[in-house]
Amino acid sequence: MKPRMMAGSSGDTKNPKIKPRPIVRIGIFLISHSIVVSLLCFAAGIVALILLPLFAKNTYISENALMPGSANSMLSSQDVKEANKLVKDIIGLKLSSEEARIEIPRLIAQHMADAGSEVYYHKFHPQMSQFYPLHFFSGSPNSGNIKENHSCVSHAINTVGIIRAPRGDGKEAIVLVTPYNSEKVELGEALSLALAYSIFSLLTRVTWLAKDVIWLAADARYGEYASVTAWLRDYHIPQFSALEKLDADICFESGYPHEQNENQIRTDVISRAGTMAAGLVFKVVDKHKETDKDTLSIYAEASNGQMPNLDLINIVNYLAVHRQGLRVKVEKLYFLLDSVFLKIVGDVLETIGKVARSLNARWEFGIPVADYIDGAATLASSMYHQALGVPTGSHGAFRDYQVDAITLEISPKVSLNNEVRILEFLLRGGRLIEGTIRSVNNLLEKFHQSFFLYFLTSPSKFVSVGVYMIAFGLLVVPLPIIAASLYCDANVLDSHCIKEQQKSGPASTNEAGIAFQSWRWLHAAKVVLVIHLWGAIVSLLPYLMYQFPEMTPTTSMLSWGLLSIASLLFLHQILGSPYSCVTVNQSPNREWAVLKSMMIAAAGIGLGLMSIINFATAQIGALLIVPMCLMVHPLKHVYRAGRLRTLAVTACNISLGFIGFPPAAFLFLKAYSEGLGSVSAGDFWNWVESLWAWNSATYLYLGHEGYRLKHCRHGHCQGGQNQRAGEQNDRYRR
Repeated sequence: MKPRMMAGSSGDTKNPKIKPRPIVRIGIFLISHSIVVSLLCFAAGIVALILLPLFAKNTYISENALMPGSANSMLSSQDVKEANKLVKDIIGLKLSSEEARIEIPRLIAQHMADAGSEVYYHKFHPQMSQFYPLHFFSGSPNSGNIKENHSCVSHAINTVGIIRAPRGDGKEAIVLVTPYNSEKVELGEALSLALAYSIFSLLTRVTWLAKDVIWLAADARYGEYASVTAWLRDYHIPQFSALEKLDADICFESGYPHEQNENQIRTDVISRAGTMAAGLVFKVVDKHKETDKDTLSIYAEASNGQMPNLDLINIVNYLAVHRQGLRVKVEKLYFLLDSVFLKIVGDVLETIGKVARSLNARWEFGIPVADYIDGAATLASSMYHQALGVPTGSHGAFRDYQVDAITLEISPKVSLNNEVRILEFLLRGGRLIEGTIRSVNNLLEKFHQSFFLYFLTSPSKFVSVGVYMIAFGLLVVPLPIIAASLYCDANVLDSHCIKEQQKSGPASTNEAGIAFQSWRWLHAAKVVLVIHLWGAIVSLLPYLMYQFPEMTPTTSMLSWGLLSIASLLFLHQILGSPYSCVTVNQSPNREWAVLKSMMIAAAGIGLGLMSIINFATAQIGALLIVPMCLMVHPLKHVYRAGRLRTLAVTACNISLGFIGFPPAAFLFLKAYSEGLGSVSAGDFWNWVESLWAWNSATYLYLGHEGYRLKHCRHGHCQGGQNQRAGEQNDRYRR
């Protein structure tokens, strides 16, 4: 018995059945059930995205050294009264716009000097809005060339004061920014300057200051962002051009304010402090809307979805709520507050939470309907502004130099029409800024403990990257699965074709078919590469068109469309038809499957790369691109099916093509929100122009959307060729 068993076992070892590894078996299972798995993953991704407000966590201070509110405020009523005098002096000036551009900086500089700080003027000229296609991720916006033929009166003047810390070594600094329009100062801007002056004068007397403090009174004559960007650029990258030196000498007499104590205020050189630890941009906005509390609005989004360290927002929120009694707000999409869908989802989650707590009191699940709707509207706003890639304030200029900064907008609860309310308002706002400076002053290193990747659902709740990346992963997972499934199906069907040819064709034909099967993916890769090349050309065309500034937005938009079509035809003539290499052994249906597989793989790689640059853009892009990649299909391939399926696929292709075509989608949304009469072709050009002006990576996505439409066009053309070969492959598939 034993020898026979051994002999049998030795016979089995000659042809052993090797089981594939578990990961291979999982891959085979996913590919064989690709449609079901893709639908489940995409649906789960959408559900996870909808449930994000439910999984939002309360904010907390990660860095113990910050210790917000641990010390009593030193700002007194006397400091506020001195600051109120500055408000009266500014409002009391009855000057023309040209005189105000000189007198107001002089007045601010004089108050800075009287407080005992170093003061200097920073002159800058307006910048041309130019399109730099190669500077999307390296260049800062508004860094174009100075406008030609500028005169001495065309420049703006920033006033800068520096306090040297008595306990510091000059290696770190905190920046305070108060923008104002020098040509016409409003009451809110005057209050912002007074608020900064009250804090600045206090900090010149304290002994606990360990970081230098810089006060930038930014002349927002050409925009808040332009003034802050110009100063930061010259602060970090000093100019040594002889032309600028000559320009400064020529414009010195008429360009700078004349001071009585010129030894205290410098005009020829930029004084510097240490490395910037944080930046606070604050301004007073009188919205004439009475509320029960003073309101603080926080703006944190910078270019390409960059966010400051969450601890900076946390300390401001903590001090505002628990120390000064302010109502803190962040931006939200208000039209979502009336959404019926969000109300239904909120009701379901609240009901599930009640049932869970009735079963076990420890199960903390669910959320009130009002909190869910408000959190979803805030989350949508946070995702939208990050995905758009345009800063929500002048604090975005600091992120280009890796400095954490936010913008604070303080609104009074009632109109400031008497001195008592002004003093009370300045005292509350001043103590908030003082407490924030004191917390940042305690840091021994840069912000690093808390999160840099997050979405806000309220001023005190956030969704971290470890949570919202789950939704993105579920949305993107179908792309590699479908790509592998299509490619494997094409290989299997081609093997059937080759075996059929072997029965009747010569050996040379068989060898050619096998060789074509091995290298067929190169043709699909070439098509994908060419279409991406066309997308790059479409994205670069505005750079050439911008050399003609006389063109109107409508003319520019039409020219952009015509040039895009012309470039597509040019590439088609040079590189030939994308289906020109289809052979007798290869069906156009199978070639289209390989092309779609390559396209889906490229889309997945693109979404992955975009998630590194701007996660919010990739998240929203996945919601639009993944359905397009999965559902797009040549229409002539489904005409042989039933009418219902043909109608459904046709409707899906047309609707997804419309949604995925940026100009059509933009104009449709604008017509829906503002009315059909407000829509023009130039509106999309103006919007795209604002994106490239801020070096937004979202603009690159818009330029490459033609790739998706081109893919649909390829599939449509191939479906009509070689009907006989298509029917033969359909027979093999059955």
